[in-house]
Amino acid sequence: MSVLKKIGFMVVAGLSSQVFAADFSFDRPGKSISTGITPVGSLAWEQALPSVSYTKTTQGSESTETTTVKADMMLRTGLMKNLELRLGWQGPGWSRSTTAGRTDKEHGLGDISVGLKQAIDLNDEKLSMAVLAEAQIATGNQYFTNHDDIYTLGSSVSYKYTPDLNTAITMLYQHEGNKLSVTAIPNIGYRLTDKWSGFSELVYRKAEGTGVEYSLGSGVIYAPNSRMQVDANIAIDLNGSADRYHAGFGVSYLF
Repeated sequence: MSVLKKIGFMVVAGLSSQVFAADFSFDRPGKSISTGITPVGSLAWEQALPSVSYTKTTQGSESTETTTVKADMMLRTGLMKNLELRLGWQGPGWSRSTTAGRTDKEHGLGDISVGLKQAIDLNDEKLSMAVLAEAQIATGNQYFTNHDDIYTLGSSVSYKYTPDLNTAITMLYQHEGNKLSVTAIPNIGYRLTDKWSGFSELVYRKAEGTGVEYSLGSGVIYAPNSRMQVDANIAIDLNGSADRYHAGFGVSYLF
C-alpha cells in the first residue's frame, strides 16, 4: 500500500507545468469531485449538517434497521495556482440499530483523509480537468471507521455546454486492504435561477470479489454569493440485498 501511495503523490507532483487554476467550485454535495482549485491564500470549509444514512437488511423473518448520522467535513486550501491541499474528517458520528425490538446505540469519531488535487490545462474554454491523489487513514472509533486505509487516484473532467448547463464525470481508482476497486460518477449540473442550481449523478462501483453497485443521487444548491453555498441532497442504492438511503444538508464557505 505504501508503494501505491507514493506513486499517487508522484503522479500529481510530476504533472506538466502546463496547468491552470479552474474557476473555483465547492466539492459538496454529491460523490463527484469538481475541477475547481481553491485560490492560494484562501480556505474552503465544507461542512455536513449532517449526513444521514438509513439501511434495512433482512435475514429470514428478522430485519435490522440502522440509522447513522455524521458531521463530516473537508478543508481545502491552495498551495499553488493550480494545486490544493485537502484535509478531511468524517467527524463525530451516531448510530442506532434495531433488531427484533432490541435497540443498540453507538457514537464515536470517524476517519481522517489527506490529499492533493491539481488542475490540468486542456486549452479549452468549455472543458476543464483535475486529478486527485488521496489517502483515507483508518483512525476512527470501532463503529465509525473503515478499518482499512484507502488510497485513491482519481480524475474529473467537466464540460460546460452553456452557462446554465454542464456535465462531468469523475473516475476513482482505490486500493483498500488487499482489494482494488473502480468507481465512475457521471453527473449533470443545471442552473435554476441566479442563486439556485441542481445536480443529478449516477454512481457505479466495482470492487474485486463483489458485485457491481449502483446508486442514484440528486440535490439542490443555494448560493447567496460567490463565497458561500447551502445544499441539500438525497441518494438511493439501486441494487443489493439491503435497502439503503442517504441524505444530507451542508454549508460551504470560502474564507
